[in-house]
Amino acid sequence: MGDTPAQPGHVYLAGAGPGDPSLLTLRTLRLLETADVVLPDDLVSDEILALAHTAAHIIPVGKRCGQPRITQAGIHALMLEHSSQNKSVLRLKSGDPLIFGRAGEEMAFLRQYNIPFEIVPGITTAFAVAASLQTPLTDRSAASRLILATAHHAAGKLELPTVVGSALTPATFEPAAFQKDSTLVIYMPGRSFRTLADTLIASGIPPETPCVAVSKATTPHQQVHATTLAHLTDEGPGPAPVILLIGQAIQPNI
Repeated sequence: MGDTPAQPGHVYLAGAGPGDPSLLTLRTLRLLETADVVLPDDLVSDEILALAHTAAHIIPVGKRCGQPRITQAGIHALMLEHSSQNKSVLRLKSGDPLIFGRAGEEMAFLRQYNIPFEIVPGITTAFAVAASLQTPLTDRSAASRLILATAHHAAGKLELPTVVGSALTPATFEPAAFQKDSTLVIYMPGRSFRTLADTLIASGIPPETPCVAVSKATTPHQQVHATTLAHLTDEGPGPAPVILLIGQAIQPNI
């Protein structure tokens, strides 16, 4: 690891962070500089991809708004194809690869075909956003519980949010999932923010609970919309991608 270049026949599931190239880890940067093939998600910025070496074969494999450019099975096939040709493959995911990045499916596939792989963590968007807003996600007096959730989920599978993340839908959120000493972070919340806010209020979260919607986090196009659940609207948060931070600990310095 460390300064070791990408190795032939290996696959690297690496986090590109939230978008700002300066937030890349040194390990991911080294892999960008040396990998033969790069398979980036849509949310990996052009500025980050520009750091790949000039001979790298970059194949975008992102999915946007539920409409995939390529299927997950297709991504697996690309990893197998190129690693079998003794090429090094960098599967580059936005944020951290283990947070809502389908890394579990990809690791299972790589193990099935005995392809050596490495996981390289990245800064997940929730942490980068909190840092840019100068607000804590947990606080001794306001929040001792952090919930990471997403409004996207596998077809036919509905789960409650947990401290390690899950799917969040109006039909599945329950008061027990959120306590007053919690901070709730919702990745990929969709565009029905008012409906989502009403669902959270109906579940028992007070309407006056602070929330911040951040669009295009850490990029030059970042937009911040600070409000409460009672006043969250569909128009306020700005264009996708958006992340929502909700809870008493969220006190942005904007």
